[in-house]
Amino acid sequence: MASSVVPPPTPPVPTPGNGAAPPSAGGQPPAARPSAPADYHAPHNALLAKLTSVTTIATVAAAAMIAIGVLALIGGHYDKQVVHDQLAPQQISFPKPATNPALAAYAGQQVLTGKQAKLYAEDQIDVDLTKVAGGKTYSQISAEWIAGGMKSATLGGERTTLFTGEALSGLLLNAWGWSVIGSIATLAGLILILVGLVLFVLPLANWRVNLSGHRPATGSA
Repeated sequence: MASSVVPPPTPPVPTPGNGAAPPSAGGQPPAARPSAPADYHAPHNALLAKLTSVTTIATVAAAAMIAIGVLALIGGHYDKQVVHDQLAPQQISFPKPATNPALAAYAGQQVLTGKQAKLYAEDQIDVDLTKVAGGKTYSQISAEWIAGGMKSATLGGERTTLFTGEALSGLLLNAWGWSVIGSIATLAGLILILVGLVLFVLPLANWRVNLSGHRPATGSA
């Protein structure tokens, strides 16, 4: 007696709703997407990260600027001290009461600084010299004195006074010029030190912006 043949049951085809992914074409599993390392953190500020990435150059430049700035400060202070030491022995003081209203605030003061030297030369000596020989200079009076056979006592006295006044005015203005150089050196030193300190902070900023919290992930037991 012939028996009927029952075909084996067909296995169910997984559907997207039961948690199993459908097979891809060709029977190959889908390729996994590349992912960033677990310990990667993008910098909070891309521009600051780029600026602070040159930490070695910034540190060397900062050290050089600070050193040069300190030397400039020392040089500026030394320059001002030299000007003071040159003026003090001269015992030059502004007239008291002041003969020039522009110098009333300095009446009776001794000339010890470059600023005082400039004021005394231009507003005291030069003004007084214009009253000696009707505004003529030493070279003009000297030429007249020589042309007259060097016999005029008046021209000789004016010549001596003008020579002394112009020489002293020149020395005072020279002292003022050196004091200006000292002031510029002092200002440049302060700026260099300030810029150097800013550059010296870059390595710390680099650590804070780019490296802080970027630690490799460790596996748990």
